[in-house]
Amino acid sequence: MTQNAAASTYRTSHVGLCVSDLKKSLRFYRDGLGFEQLAHYELDEQIPEVDAPCSLTSTMIEKDGMRLELLAYSKPGVIGEPHHRRNHLGLTHLSFFADDIDATAEAMVGYGGTLVPDSRCGLDDPAGAQFTFVADPDGNRIEFMHIPAGTAW
Repeated sequence: MTQNAAASTYRTSHVGLCVSDLKKSLRFYRDGLGFEQLAHYELDEQIPEVDAPCSLTSTMIEKDGMRLELLAYSKPGVIGEPHHRRNHLGLTHLSFFADDIDATAEAMVGYGGTLVPDSRCGLDDPAGAQFTFVADPDGNRIEFMHIPAGTAW
């Protein structure tokens, strides 16, 4: 079987994101970033890799073909913290294009985000690629980037 044949047997579905407060996360992702809510499920059943008893809310949201599943666990609750370094193994950030990354980042603060200190790149070359990061209400990194017209991407 060739590599191309294997790739044709599946397609992308979604990215799951565990959140501590669904209302805060919906305000950030839906109201702030413009994701559309697709589905909402209340589940009261045991699922793999979660301690019993298990009770959670799953909310599917989508923007520009990117689908996120926000997972809010009322039982047994949420554990851990998101990574705060981009060289840490695992998912490091979600990324979005923006015409004015600074204005976008500031606006997202109004939706519960936090500017990530010292994450602004590209100020030395205003005609080049521009990047900055905001943390969502749980601390997950969200990148806003502006790539100048004509730049390969």
